[in-house]
Amino acid sequence: MKERNRERARALRELAQQGGGPERAEKQHAQGKLTARERLHLLLDDGSFHELDAFVMHRCRDFGMAERRTPSDGVVTGWGDIDGRRVCVFSQDFTVEGGSLSASNAAKICKIMDLALKTGYPIIGLNDSGGARIQEGVASLGGYSDIFLRNTLASGVVPQISAILGPCAGGAVYSPAITDFNFMVDGASYMFVTGPNVVKVVTHEEVTSEQLGGARTHNTKSGVAHFMARNDRECLEQIRRLVSYLPLNNVEDPPRTPCDDPAERADPELASIVPENSEKPYDMKEVIRRVADRDSFFEVHEHYAQNIVVGFARLAGRPVGIVANQPAVLAGCLDTHSSLKAARFIRFLDCFNIPIVTFVDVPGFLPGTVQEWGGIIKHGAKLLYAYCEATVPKLTVITRKAYGGAYAVMSSKHIRGDLNLAWPSAEIAVMGAKSAVEIIFKREIAAASDPRAAEAARAAEYSELFANPFTAAERGYIDDVIEEPATRRILIDGLALLAGKRDRNPAKKHGNIPL
Repeated sequence: MKERNRERARALRELAQQGGGPERAEKQHAQGKLTARERLHLLLDDGSFHELDAFVMHRCRDFGMAERRTPSDGVVTGWGDIDGRRVCVFSQDFTVEGGSLSASNAAKICKIMDLALKTGYPIIGLNDSGGARIQEGVASLGGYSDIFLRNTLASGVVPQISAILGPCAGGAVYSPAITDFNFMVDGASYMFVTGPNVVKVVTHEEVTSEQLGGARTHNTKSGVAHFMARNDRECLEQIRRLVSYLPLNNVEDPPRTPCDDPAERADPELASIVPENSEKPYDMKEVIRRVADRDSFFEVHEHYAQNIVVGFARLAGRPVGIVANQPAVLAGCLDTHSSLKAARFIRFLDCFNIPIVTFVDVPGFLPGTVQEWGGIIKHGAKLLYAYCEATVPKLTVITRKAYGGAYAVMSSKHIRGDLNLAWPSAEIAVMGAKSAVEIIFKREIAAASDPRAAEAARAAEYSELFANPFTAAERGYIDDVIEEPATRRILIDGLALLAGKRDRNPAKKHGNIPL
């Protein structure tokens, strides 16, 4: 009996390993996609994967399903390591019933999510599914709901990462939407609530799956996706890199790595990176790369709301989150999309004990009816709320403009900034000199014999008084005015100082962020 059971276990395990069989695996490969198990092999360290529920089959008896076998029921679950650090994973298997979600399939996903929550390990989901298994009706819908609940309960407790490596439509999209980061593959993956056919019937719009919900659409237009890869392999490599910056859960500190980039390294090029003409743009990413550990900057949401830059980097081997205005796009103005992008990222950093380093060059909020009618007030308030709420170390460097309400929003001293620095090129004021004097000296300029000369003189006077960091420094709003090449060393020293920071918000069930 024991030997028969051993043989049976081996046979069932082999059946699970084959998934939908060689023919369906070849169809995956023909589309440039890997199979569920091939993906896990690339994602995880060699030999580290431990599978759960390999013997699970569906329990549906309707519509001919009683005669159909579903090895592992369309999803592979278990745990493994990434660079020696434990993660929990599930990988939907499109070769088995199109990876569709059944009650048993959902139960497997819920089980590994429950295990991740209890043990404090990140959850990584590789999505490639035709959606709910229609033959099971409401049971499959209930399965989605069970997953959504666990996504919500795990939010802020363990990092949750989703990769969309094929179709993800209908109710299936809401699980990735709740998770912290979404990866997509250009030309191979798509997400939408309703597909092109339904869109055509309801709105009479002609649109392809790629246009409606492809990787480029969600990376550039909607902001639903944070990363775009060229293929499965690159996507999985990106996930491994992301995990290297993250703690396993919300009670751990992010992992430090050895660093051969000297903490005291000064970069003379930083002294000339900000143009003398304050109207000229420059690339803030270059500032970030020169200050951070070499080759450590890993941008998030690279293609979305490019007037603000967010991402991970390291300073002396310590992971930090970067938030930076980008003067090369829309002059670095804040708008609805950039405010949402940065607010979401800041809240993630705060959840997982990752210090926030902010580089400021912001002339204000983008004006216009599109912005006002689009809710810039409430969206800008989300960014303000996120910074105010964050209790992790917050370090701020004003490189040039910090005007008006945007000055206050961008991690200013007034909203619990811990170390607020400014370069000599910083301009901290209610608004730019030209706009200011047009308001303050409107009548005087209009009455002058030479209005242009009068305006220029008053603008120079205003600039001398306010278009610098010293008035703010006099009041203690800026902790130090630093030489640009010393920025790296001072930030690293500041992080060391704040390593033991303890701050907390008032006791409450939760705040009411202006959603």
